[in-house]
Amino acid sequence: MNSLKTGILMSALMALFLVVGAMIGGGPGMGIAFVMAAGINLLAYWNSDKMLLSMYGARAVDAGSEPALYHIVERLAAQAGLPMPAVYIAQNEQPNAFATGRNPHHAAVCVTSGLLARLGPEELAGVIAHELGHVKNRDTLTMTITAVIAGAIGMLANFAFFMGGNRENRGTGLIGMLLVTMLAPFAALLVQSAISRSREFEADKAGAELTGRPLWLADALTAIDDSAQRVLNPPADANPATAHMFIVNPLHGGLSGLFASHPSTEERVARLRAMAAQKAPAAGPWN
Repeated sequence: MNSLKTGILMSALMALFLVVGAMIGGGPGMGIAFVMAAGINLLAYWNSDKMLLSMYGARAVDAGSEPALYHIVERLAAQAGLPMPAVYIAQNEQPNAFATGRNPHHAAVCVTSGLLARLGPEELAGVIAHELGHVKNRDTLTMTITAVIAGAIGMLANFAFFMGGNRENRGTGLIGMLLVTMLAPFAALLVQSAISRSREFEADKAGAELTGRPLWLADALTAIDDSAQRVLNPPADANPATAHMFIVNPLHGGLSGLFASHPSTEERVARLRAMAAQKAPAAGPWN
């Protein structure tokens, strides 16, 4: 299902670029739009994870450099039956985390330095389990490509200004330019909002089941959300199209509402506490 949704997203991007290119620049505009869309799709599939990690200045770590974090990821990945993902740390004071990669065999989990500084081992395990839930559910490709596509849709406005319409159909080109300039941000918002909310609930559930301790993740979400509201995340504020990748909304200011792609933390915590109340902790490697 996720592969189908990813294919639909990539096809929709291609179609959107072609239609807008034709409206703005006729045949030449369509040709330029085709090349742009094809390039973005290829880049999104093969390198979007590397782009995202680079955007946040994340560095790879291993068992020698970050043994505590690495062994938590290793332990949970084995428990989940997943290949060991790459592990990254982003130097960022805001506590947060995300997972990326085109499939479980090419996955990465990234946590911020702020997360490591503020959470204990049990809460950290809850967060890592949530991110591995995204990996196991094969959410990461769709979520990462969505971030790239949301940014690409915003590029249409610049493309519209650059083309400015062709001589044979300048009126239509002007209309297209105005439409793209006004609607591109809302299209990006629509793509993100449509794809993220239910996935967070599903990853919360998968993470809670993986550790057998729903309250670990509930406590982590409460702590992260409290800090995230007070601590800035400059790379996320500069690239709001990536906000849905994080376990908790990292944005501040005017765009925080427009790009609110997460369910409320209160509802997520309530669901996790309800899970904890329904049954005793499952037996597992954390006992």
